[in-house]
Amino acid sequence: MKQLDTPLFTSVKEIILEARQRVFRLVNSNLLETYWKIGQLIVEDEQEGKPRADYGKNVLKNLAQQLTVEFGKGFDESNLRNMRQFYKAFPIRDTLRHELSWSHYRQLCRLDSERKIQYYLTESIAGNWNSRTLQRQINAMAFERVLSHPSETNLPHTPQNILKDPYIFEFLGLPTHTKNTEHSIETSILDHIQQFLLELGKGFAFVARQQHMVTDSSDFYIDLVFYNYLIKCFVIIDLKTGMLTHQDIGQLDMYVRMYDDLKRGEGDNPTIGILLSAEKDETIVKYSVLAENNHLFAAKYLLYLPKEEELKQLIDEDRARFGK
Repeated sequence: MKQLDTPLFTSVKEIILEARQRVFRLVNSNLLETYWKIGQLIVEDEQEGKPRADYGKNVLKNLAQQLTVEFGKGFDESNLRNMRQFYKAFPIRDTLRHELSWSHYRQLCRLDSERKIQYYLTESIAGNWNSRTLQRQINAMAFERVLSHPSETNLPHTPQNILKDPYIFEFLGLPTHTKNTEHSIETSILDHIQQFLLELGKGFAFVARQQHMVTDSSDFYIDLVFYNYLIKCFVIIDLKTGMLTHQDIGQLDMYVRMYDDLKRGEGDNPTIGILLSAEKDETIVKYSVLAENNHLFAAKYLLYLPKEEELKQLIDEDRARFGK
């Protein structure tokens, strides 16, 4: 029979957990410093004038063999190359963030631009991502799917700097070979709300599902409502399992106006509306209120994680459409 936790047990437990966390941070910090210094020595030795090919084939291989004999696992040729890349990607030691592990940094060092590295590093820390979550975000091209990319990470937040297109919901576990209902998608979203919030982006908090709105003459139900504390506004999501229509856009526009009138509080910015649809008719998007309203957005959702080539094509089409 399980005993109830006593105040003494709870206090001792907290002390042990805090101590373990301090030890982990210390060990992780020392590991990163060690690997960074090894990477620095390798790069400095390489820059003494040896040809890159000759260096890669001989020096690292011999060094790995010697270190493995002396210290065991962890210093094979592949990991030494990772340390070398670690130093080259983060040449200033004071920029290292010890909240992240070596597993995080190995993934960050493989990225092909400084902007991507900074984006994923910042998001990993802000969202407390583990290395598996970071890898999923990189594979899903989260950086590329954000509608706009400020060159400076400290610029004011805007909807374009937070919202994405397309959204990828493979974690919902819904079938892709049959048509899902809006109800089944909503239900699955609530069952996976933590992952859904992560995919939405920074600063989102869940407010309601099928929120009831009452006017003098009618009743309405809004699919999903969130609040974003970074851009300080409510975000309405209207789910559509088919092709986007003018009627859908008009309905969302009405919902946003209604929400501003009935729910928006003092200090809140204007409500944002997002039409999430399985398919988008770009002609309708171009010649509708979506083209000129900065608070209405249309985005496509996918219930699977596409191959990199397919995802790049979708992103490129979106960038071309908006001249980005």
